[in-house]
Amino acid sequence: MLAPIPRRAGAAATLTVVLLAGCGTPPQPDTAAPAASASVSGTPTSHSALPPEASPTPSAQTAIGARPRPSAAGCAVFPANNVWHADVSRLPVHPRSAAIIANIGPTAAVHADFGAGTWQGAPIGIPITVVGSGQRRVPITFSYGDESDPGPYPIPPDAAVEGGPRGDGDRHVIVWDRDACRAYELFDAHPAGAGWRAGSGAVFDLRSNRMRQAGWTSADAAGLSILGGLVRYDEVAAGRVDHAIRVTVPRTRSGWTWPASHSASGNSEPSLPQLGQRLRLKRTVDVARLPRQARVVAEAMQRYGVIVADHGSAWFVSGAPDKRWDNDALHSLGGLRGTDFEVVDSAGLMVSRTSAATR
Repeated sequence: MLAPIPRRAGAAATLTVVLLAGCGTPPQPDTAAPAASASVSGTPTSHSALPPEASPTPSAQTAIGARPRPSAAGCAVFPANNVWHADVSRLPVHPRSAAIIANIGPTAAVHADFGAGTWQGAPIGIPITVVGSGQRRVPITFSYGDESDPGPYPIPPDAAVEGGPRGDGDRHVIVWDRDACRAYELFDAHPAGAGWRAGSGAVFDLRSNRMRQAGWTSADAAGLSILGGLVRYDEVAAGRVDHAIRVTVPRTRSGWTWPASHSASGNSEPSLPQLGQRLRLKRTVDVARLPRQARVVAEAMQRYGVIVADHGSAWFVSGAPDKRWDNDALHSLGGLRGTDFEVVDSAGLMVSRTSAATR
């Protein structure tokens, strides 16, 4: 296996964590497996962390990376007019698109940062733990309490953590309450006594377009929902991902672009992307040649684009682990390069700076 490289390095007085991921050719799993002008300034702060793995409790949650049972079908991830679901295929190209792409990495390959099996003993991707109304709420202690939604949260003691129980990266925990239709998301999450301790946390009403307060982070540096941007197996199996996809980039500039609410950089270089920036795979890129799973993901990147959500390796797109992923198919996304993307000006979608609803 290739030596890992740092994907994200956030600094804080109370926390410094580095998430490691493969570089170059995407790592093989341990187990075999078949917006631009709407920019605002914010006080730059930074955070980082990674997650713990869990054994699902049948009465409370589904397996790692799984989506809700049929009873949760009525809970969509944000309304149809939410910015995550906005078709950006015909939006104008941002005037600084070429310079921004050059800074992200024009020759760097797209990497599906999710899949089947495990990598260094942990599921590949950001797992989702699904719970119901009976899940007991527990206290959460935050390092960034002034920008976090207070607990208690309905997080099981065995909730799946990104990177597994001993992971030393971002340690995200994503809990989807299928009955309340809410997402509870933690960064740098660790079990602690009867509850959890975390770097930061956010609660998202999945039936609402309400955004986080300006200047606030979430479990993601951009202040966005992680669940909203994850590629999930059931979407791809159905043949369509109907939302933008979470992506990481090495560096960003200060401030943020709607719909983000938080900055994690003090760099003012105008050719850097901002958190919240929307990019899309060019329509001239032929995706028909890709294996089906990769093609569905690529089609989503052409229609809905990707949203810069955090710092990390260039063009790493996020998804939930699932044993049914075809890792070879997902790795074929590596045939796409930075130059196959362009930055779009999504300002015309915005109804209000305080709402994720679109025109």
